[in-house]
Amino acid sequence: MSVDIQRIHHVAYRCRDAKETADFYQRVLGMDLTVAISENRVPSTKEPDPYMHIFLDAGMGNVLAFFELPNSPDMGADPNTPRWVQHIAFEVGSLDALMDAKRHIEAEGLDVLGPVNHGVFKSIYFFDPNGHRIELAANTGTPEQMADLRRVAREMVEEWAVTRQAPQHAAWLHAED
Repeated sequence: MSVDIQRIHHVAYRCRDAKETADFYQRVLGMDLTVAISENRVPSTKEPDPYMHIFLDAGMGNVLAFFELPNSPDMGADPNTPRWVQHIAFEVGSLDALMDAKRHIEAEGLDVLGPVNHGVFKSIYFFDPNGHRIELAANTGTPEQMADLRRVAREMVEEWAVTRQAPQHAAWLHAED
């Protein structure tokens, strides 16, 4: 039996301030606040722990959510994971849209890294007010390149599992670097 997954319902992160977060995502990325749920008890555990849970429209049925937890210790990053690893990535429609977004985000006073070439997409990076790293990506790969990456994906993971060294099955990906 396989699970009949339709799509991701939402992805949730923690935020310091729900209003600030909703305002930031609306102003900087154009995401509308669609739902706010607040309880004084956690529905699944019944623990007394007030929270605000906000949901933002990330386009095409995708939802980004945040929890503000005022009674919990200040949020922090995982000290054993580099900051570049944990991030939220959103796709934009073209390289022109990516560069327009970069100019808009910089005009908001944010530092933006990139564009960075990942072979089959280019990305820019910046941080939200909670310290979450945000990536905007524009696909650049051809259908043939994407098919090649899909073809070698399992082989690459299997080789990585044995060697813990970067497999070279798709070395063409960074040939121009």
